[in-house]
Amino acid sequence: MRFSTTEKSDDAPPSLWGWAMQVATSVGLAGMLCCVTPAVLFATGLMGGIYAISFANFFYAPDGGAGLGAWALRGVSVLVGLYGVWRYHRRQAQCSIDPTRKRRNLALLIGLVAVLGTGAYLTFEELTAWYFDAYVVPAQQAEYEALSGG
Repeated sequence: MRFSTTEKSDDAPPSLWGWAMQVATSVGLAGMLCCVTPAVLFATGLMGGIYAISFANFFYAPDGGAGLGAWALRGVSVLVGLYGVWRYHRRQAQCSIDPTRKRRNLALLIGLVAVLGTGAYLTFEELTAWYFDAYVVPAQQAEYEALSGG
């Protein structure tokens, strides 16, 4: 059996940049699950406009501010980030690299996950707000008009 030298084994240290991107994307998605999920379900035709708006509104307070559900998702996103950092630390601990380099990598990862995760969260927030305004809200209004007969 022939092995490629470009393949990574399970014992190899994870790529700092690749790991940070994966964890940060997961953090952003976890925090915006309240809006990304109904947008994707609406876009695929699995949910109508009324249900998509209702699903998203479940996470927010009546005044439009973050409700308990939105804060719970933000807490989950922090836990996802912490879990990703912990897994990286565990995988890195299996390697025989310099302990100073391990600490520096871990500090870099924490910074990257915090900055990129926040950026992913804000990007998903902006994109879903645009998508809702452009597509979901007009569909919701059309559904209401069809239901009221007018």
